[in-house]
Amino acid sequence: MAEWLVERGIGEERALLVEGEEALAARLHWPGRLAAGQVEDAVLVHFDPSRQRGTARFAGGEEALVDRLPVGSREGAPIRLEVTRAATAERGRLKRAQSRPSAAAPCPAPSLAETMAGEVVRRFPAGLWEELWTEAWAGEVAFASGSLLFSVTPAMTLIDIDGGIAPAALAREAAAPLARTIRRFDLGGAIGIDFPSLERKEDRRAVDAALDEALADWPHERTAMNGFGFVQLVARLERPSLLHRLTLSRPGAAARMLLRRAERVDQPGALLLSAHPAVVSQLSEDWIVELARRTGREVRLAADPALALDGGFAQAVAR
Repeated sequence: MAEWLVERGIGEERALLVEGEEALAARLHWPGRLAAGQVEDAVLVHFDPSRQRGTARFAGGEEALVDRLPVGSREGAPIRLEVTRAATAERGRLKRAQSRPSAAAPCPAPSLAETMAGEVVRRFPAGLWEELWTEAWAGEVAFASGSLLFSVTPAMTLIDIDGGIAPAALAREAAAPLARTIRRFDLGGAIGIDFPSLERKEDRRAVDAALDEALADWPHERTAMNGFGFVQLVARLERPSLLHRLTLSRPGAAARMLLRRAERVDQPGALLLSAHPAVVSQLSEDWIVELARRTGREVRLAADPALALDGGFAQAVAR
C-alpha cells in the first residue's frame, strides 16, 4: 500500500508517496514565502473595480494577486486573505502568488505532513530522493525505448518524446513513463507534450487511449493528439513543481541537497561542505547553525569554482 513519507530538511520539506521500493509521487516545499492554505491579514494596494481583482501586500512584504474582491473595496484598507497559489518563478520574472478574501481565522499554511497525512521520517528509503532529484535536475527521464526531455517555459512545461523506434510504437510506450514522471515531478498548470507526428488517425487514437489509462487517477483536462503529435494537459496549480524548483533556482536547490548530504555523513569529525561558490552563497547562517545543531558538529565551508553546481559534497575532517 502506498504511503506518504515526509522529511523535514533544512530549508525545505520533502514528501514522497512510496510503495514498495518505488516513489510514485513527490512534493517539495521551501518555507519563507506565501503558500497555499495560508490565511493572513494584508493591505489592499491596488483595486480594479471592473474586474473585482487587485493586489495586496502581506506583512512580510510579499505581494499577491487577489480575486473575488467585493464591491466597495478600498485601496489602503486591511483585508484578510487566503493564499490559493504560491508564487512561481519563470525565466526573468516571478509570477506573484494568488489569493482571495477569507473570513477564516489567520493560520499558517499546512505543513507537508499535514497536507499529505504523511509519516515524518528521519530518512527516506535509500536512493529514492536521490534518483528523483537527479532526474528533475537533468530534465531528462529514460524509459525502455527512449527518453522524456523536459523544458520549463513561461507559457507551459514542455515535454519532448525522443527515441529510435517506430514513431507510433514510441508514442504508445511513452504514455506510461510520462504519466509516472508527471506525478513524480509534481507538475501542474499547462503541460505540452510533443509526441512524434502520427499521420494515421488510428495511431493517434491509440496514444490517446494509452494516455487515458495512464492518467486516469490524475485530475486534469487534455486535448486529443493533433496531426503534429501535440497534446496539451491542464491541471490545478498550487505550488512550484520539483522540476521548476530545480530548473529555475539551481544554486538554491543544490545548496539544500548539499545540506541533506551533510546530515547523512556518518564518520566522526567536523563537517566540511565543498561546493561551487554560487551554491556556498546560498547557505545562510541560519541553515549552517541548524546543521551544526542537528549533527552536533562544527561546520566548515569551502568554495570551489571547479565543482559543478550539483557537484557539492560533504565529508568529515579532523577538528
